[in-house]
Amino acid sequence: MTAASANADEAMKLAFAGLGVLAAADHAAMPDVVKARCLQWYEQAQAMLTAGRARILGSYAAGHGYSGDGEYSARAWLMHRTKVTRAAARGYVAWARREAAHPQVVAALAEGIVLSESVAKAVCGWTDRLPEDCRDAADAILVAAARAGADEEGLAGLAAEILARSQPDRPDEDGDGFDDREVRLETTYDGAGVMTGNLTPECSAVVTAVLDALSAPAGAEDTRTHGQRYHDALEDAMRRLVASGLLPERAGQPVKVWAHVSLTELRAMDGGSVLQGEWIAAVRGKWAAHRAAASVTGSDGASWLDGDAARAVSCDASVIPVVTGEVDPGVLDDLVALCVKLAGHLTPQAREMIEHAVIGKAIDLVSGPGGLASFLRRQQLGVRLAGPSLPLDVGRSSDIPAAIRRAVTLRDQHCQWAGGCDQPAAACEVHHVTHLADGGPTSVRSCGLYCFFHHHVAIHRWGWTVTLNPDGTTTARSPDGTKVLRSHGPPPRPG
Repeated sequence: MTAASANADEAMKLAFAGLGVLAAADHAAMPDVVKARCLQWYEQAQAMLTAGRARILGSYAAGHGYSGDGEYSARAWLMHRTKVTRAAARGYVAWARREAAHPQVVAALAEGIVLSESVAKAVCGWTDRLPEDCRDAADAILVAAARAGADEEGLAGLAAEILARSQPDRPDEDGDGFDDREVRLETTYDGAGVMTGNLTPECSAVVTAVLDALSAPAGAEDTRTHGQRYHDALEDAMRRLVASGLLPERAGQPVKVWAHVSLTELRAMDGGSVLQGEWIAAVRGKWAAHRAAASVTGSDGASWLDGDAARAVSCDASVIPVVTGEVDPGVLDDLVALCVKLAGHLTPQAREMIEHAVIGKAIDLVSGPGGLASFLRRQQLGVRLAGPSLPLDVGRSSDIPAAIRRAVTLRDQHCQWAGGCDQPAAACEVHHVTHLADGGPTSVRSCGLYCFFHHHVAIHRWGWTVTLNPDGTTTARSPDGTKVLRSHGPPPRPG
């Protein structure tokens, strides 16, 4: 271990020890003056931590250190190796970029007493609007003002004066905010959306005109608030755009609906069965889990809807039925036990053969064009959902049929890289876990979703090997075998 490494390890141990003491202290017994000092110290420590992380992360990213763990970016590495949220990882990477563009500001931040993290971020934002050859000088002026005691208001005024003096011949371009334009739409835990952004004056004018035109009160019965009317106007505008057929790769269809139906529900639809209510409750739970996962990992832009919302949106939609079913190990054991009882004592090898035979025959019974699932779907669900069943296992094939692609997409939802990846299905490709060249079959089980980086770079270029385990999990092994990544197993089956 080098001296630098030893010093870093020792510093981290001391920092952990100090933070541990503060975290475990009896805060209720502290006098207010001590609490005030602690809060001030925490803010100073946060500034130093931010500066230190930005410098180390910038160096780590510049050397592509994350690729050694099979990750495609520093942000992805942070999410999967330090377990931070996507938003936090994005913020850390942004500070690493600021450190490269504003070294004087980050150096002042590292002192802990000159600039707080929030003010330092504001300073970088102000001087980013200057011509590149003026930024270092402006940073130096603002840092010097902060050392002299200037507060945020004073620094903002000084930055505005610097900006005005740097562009005397281009008054019309002053402060148009074009380079700062952005819109972010993130999914919350319960499936709702949070939109934030900075709009240019032109964009703001257009958006305001559209929202004003579509948000007028509908009458005396319209009790919506102004904010609710603006929300509904935005949805109305988006629906009109989708229905116009002007969006690419939509084929004129405003919505594509994946209709999830279980074999259990199909069997229960001809009578008011209690099982139907139980299944609906279980599926709603699964949908809630999908929505929560999408709030963390991202989604492909689709939404999980049920009830009135699902009925409304599917009125004018391309509908694809998806009948799902799962193997019940308890039933399988009962069937095998029955076979053993009828055939007498069997060896373990014979019992295993019977298990495979029973599973195969059970699948033949319920699947395929003439199977039970297809019959019930066609008889119970009407014309729109009564098309022919499609195969989900075609043996060896040079391409992957659309039915298998849809099934794999529905199952995986996002990139299935064993080390973790948040790329949504829309950014992924279906990959044969066992390569076609090695005899890999084309089936739902043998295929998985992988993003461009993990599919084409990590697997096909770098030579990482992905193995599908019997329990459905995957293992990724680096080309030299020194690193092994394992995915999480499926959740335990409810008892």
